[in-house]
Amino acid sequence: MPSQLSAYVSDPTPGRGALRPARSWLHSDAPSRSLNGDWRFRLSPTAPAAEDFAAEGFDDDGWDAIPVPSHWVLQGDGAHGRPIYTNIRYPFPIDPPHVPDENPTGDYRRHFDLPAEWTRAERVVLRFDGVESLFKVWVNGDEIGSASGSRLAHEFDVTSSLRPGDNLVAVRVHQWSAASYLEDQDQWWLPGIFRDVTLIARPAGGIEDVWLRTGFEDGRGRIDPEVTAEPAAFPVTLRIPELGVERVWDSPAQVAPFEVEGVRPWSAEVPRLYEVTVASAAETVTVRTGFRTVEIRGDRFLVNGRRVVFHGMNRHETHPERGRVFDEAHAREDLALMKRFNVNAIRTSHYPPHPRLLDLADELGFWVVLECDLETHGFDKDGAWTGNPSDDPAWREAYLDRVRRTVERDKNHPSVVMWSLGNEAGTGGNLAAMSAWVHARDAGRPVHYEGDHTGEYTDVYSRMYASVAETEQIGTDGSRAPLQGCTPSQGARQRTKPFLLCEYAHAMGNGPGALDQYEELVHRHPRLHGGFVWEWRDHGIRATAPDGRPYYAYGGDFGEVVHDGNFVMDGMVLSDGVPTPGLHEFKAVVQPLRFTFDGDGDGAGDSGGAVTVANLRHSADTSDLRFRWRVEHDGRPVDAGELEVPVLAAGGSARVPLPRIAVSGESETWLTVDAVLATGTAWAAEGHVVATAQLDRSTRRAVPAVRLPADWRRSDGTLTLGIAEFTEGALVRLAGRAVAGPRLELFRAPTDNDEGTSGVAEESDAHVPGVSNAELWRRDGLDRLTSRLLSVETAANALRTVARVSAADSASSVTVETVWSLEGDQLELRVEIEPSGGWTTVWPRIGVRFDLPDGAAAVDGAEWFGLGPHESYPDSLRAARTGRFSAGVDDLRVDYARPQETGHRSRWRELELTSGGAGVLRLAAVPDVQGRLPGFTLSRHTPQQVARAAHPFELPRSATSHLFVDAAQHGLGSRACGPDVWPEFALRPQARTIRLRITAG
Repeated sequence: MPSQLSAYVSDPTPGRGALRPARSWLHSDAPSRSLNGDWRFRLSPTAPAAEDFAAEGFDDDGWDAIPVPSHWVLQGDGAHGRPIYTNIRYPFPIDPPHVPDENPTGDYRRHFDLPAEWTRAERVVLRFDGVESLFKVWVNGDEIGSASGSRLAHEFDVTSSLRPGDNLVAVRVHQWSAASYLEDQDQWWLPGIFRDVTLIARPAGGIEDVWLRTGFEDGRGRIDPEVTAEPAAFPVTLRIPELGVERVWDSPAQVAPFEVEGVRPWSAEVPRLYEVTVASAAETVTVRTGFRTVEIRGDRFLVNGRRVVFHGMNRHETHPERGRVFDEAHAREDLALMKRFNVNAIRTSHYPPHPRLLDLADELGFWVVLECDLETHGFDKDGAWTGNPSDDPAWREAYLDRVRRTVERDKNHPSVVMWSLGNEAGTGGNLAAMSAWVHARDAGRPVHYEGDHTGEYTDVYSRMYASVAETEQIGTDGSRAPLQGCTPSQGARQRTKPFLLCEYAHAMGNGPGALDQYEELVHRHPRLHGGFVWEWRDHGIRATAPDGRPYYAYGGDFGEVVHDGNFVMDGMVLSDGVPTPGLHEFKAVVQPLRFTFDGDGDGAGDSGGAVTVANLRHSADTSDLRFRWRVEHDGRPVDAGELEVPVLAAGGSARVPLPRIAVSGESETWLTVDAVLATGTAWAAEGHVVATAQLDRSTRRAVPAVRLPADWRRSDGTLTLGIAEFTEGALVRLAGRAVAGPRLELFRAPTDNDEGTSGVAEESDAHVPGVSNAELWRRDGLDRLTSRLLSVETAANALRTVARVSAADSASSVTVETVWSLEGDQLELRVEIEPSGGWTTVWPRIGVRFDLPDGAAAVDGAEWFGLGPHESYPDSLRAARTGRFSAGVDDLRVDYARPQETGHRSRWRELELTSGGAGVLRLAAVPDVQGRLPGFTLSRHTPQQVARAAHPFELPRSATSHLFVDAAQHGLGSRACGPDVWPEFALRPQARTIRLRITAG
């Protein structure tokens, strides 16, 4: 027979004793006391049967001290267990509702003083805002109750167990419970009391709960209030001081909707809030509310009558040291950073965040899809969902309790415009019951759940990682293409609803690509309402390498038996808060202004032409912006000024004359227009760039013709050509500096998307389903190429070599012809790259590598004229602008948690390698016959070295810098968990030419 303890831990019901119904998280003047701080703590490797620790006389002197809130596995340098990361898999046997006897259990104790006046309160409530996963509470030795639902709030009535003066609260927390089956949410498993613990005095005649449903239409606001209080608490008064509103209700029956004149609506762009107080004689609660109406009209999702486009992020609560413990300063900066990068929406993946975060979302302005604390992804074995609780009646109350607590806690927030039932929990009657409850409770917000593929119980059509082509099919009227998991009639129904991508563009490592393709679809097809990138921030946990260097740990770094590696490192922001190039790309793609240049367009003369500026915002006009312009010649400023743009209403546009532009005949001429904040805001300083665009006004210049030397003759290849010295055909020195190369390089250290197997792009003939591109590259030996010199020839002031490059166990090869020649005072290098037949997969790059050994003046940086300042790739170029930039070699790379391809700058014209800020070698790129310019990467490591490292500290210390000049690079895509590189940006084996002019620095 199972023990009583086993039955308790494995009970799928959500506990007992917690107060129902749940309440809003309200700001009240009733007395409260935080119990945060140091608690006594004991960790047991299994769930002890004895509960004697809860008794008042128990001796806990030998216990540790632990802060509350915290996760015990992040305290004590491993003394309290270790974190576990899984994406889908459960870290325990799938035997619902049971969990193993080996169940780490934390016992907590804390004494606190109760003021004498609290004994006059009608009730005293003990509130827990977040405990993972199942916990039981005692006060002064009395068992109070238990609860589960880790990211949900639970309150207990502890009145009868308290006394004036010293009191003891004891809590037992089990890491694993039946509830764990509902919390498989692609994150670290981090047990403990990780949110606030608060003692609250509830006065007689107090306000138990308030819900201010609001609306806005035709310039008027509407409030539909719900006040929960005993009849004796009345009269109750509602006031909005700023609007001069006062409503007095003498009884519950008098509480009724009313209209408010003179209000401004709330939106994510103009987050206008009003402070509302609801007061009885005993208590005043304060709610900041915003007036907005959320509705679905046909296949449009509207707020205040206007279509919403979600430029969103999936956001977990994560910090490299605190885990999911909330810190307001950190959270505020997190949201401010989102605003600076044009993020306008948050999906709270996959649970309600700390309640204070939603206050910040209301204040700063975000559209929020508020998600319930639910995911059962580990039951999806080969798509079978065997044993999944979502359709098991025994679990229904647990499902309903979770969604009730989600909605009730956060119902007052204007930023919350949609409820989400959870994530990746299959489908079934329990989810349908959750939806029915939400619809009955809140008719003012739609219900979302991606797993309802056929649209049986949700209001919007939602998908994850749909490809560009599939997304376009969904947005197109009359398409007969089937929808995933739908019959034709179900698909027709789904196409009548607003569509959003609740997850897309998996931001793991270097990437994602193709953001602009998705964005363009949103503008062409009004049914498409944008989506949410997966995800906002890497979840790395700060750790220390054996040599003392800090790094950010991921799955497997803590010795987990089952883990999912670095799949937890999939954010647009690195673990330390540094924005990735992918986030810069996102900002550029979704910028809320569109610039369309016209005019003469041929670059001749100095006619300015005009630009059409379109305001793509939902509700904000452009009165908060200034428009600046500047002109650069080869990246050097020559003129600047202000562009006079009229104030544009949301959705409006205007054609604006451009200034007369001084066009240079000797250099490239670029006009840049920036829209910047006219004044500072809560999230950015004055002058912050919101949107930008560039116009190329350069005169067309002929590409220098290739001069083919004559009279080639065989040679040993030992000679000097200007600044270059060769031995046996191999370059050995440039400008007196040791240099080796150019060596053909077809390999790049695989990105996480290169290693992914999740999807293959449409119309692609160079991919293998279910096999990563990186695996094919390794199979074809691109990481281990060898070379055979076929010939060395010289002519007057010229050297030519021909080599065949291939890999062991491969019949395919590449012929590389290298020609060095003197062209006046410049040294020209031309490399012709020609693949044989037989290559069957895409290539990562087509380029050459120069090795620059460390010497008296080591190459440690670069200055360039081309695209920058951040790294860029063929399907991630929108954030790149043409200009003149400089950076140190270590600043050119991005410190992705798993080392991979990084640092590529596209379309450079001029490049100077520097040492200590001084130029040592200058290179100029000559476009090929199709006008294409190369990219470059400057790195301390070869791709092979990078590919062998699992963490940055594993990279060898390098005494050499490596310059890569790439004729082409493969795109990035999103295949770590999404579509592969779009065919247009896939690099197939092909002949390419690289031409460089080289001089001494």
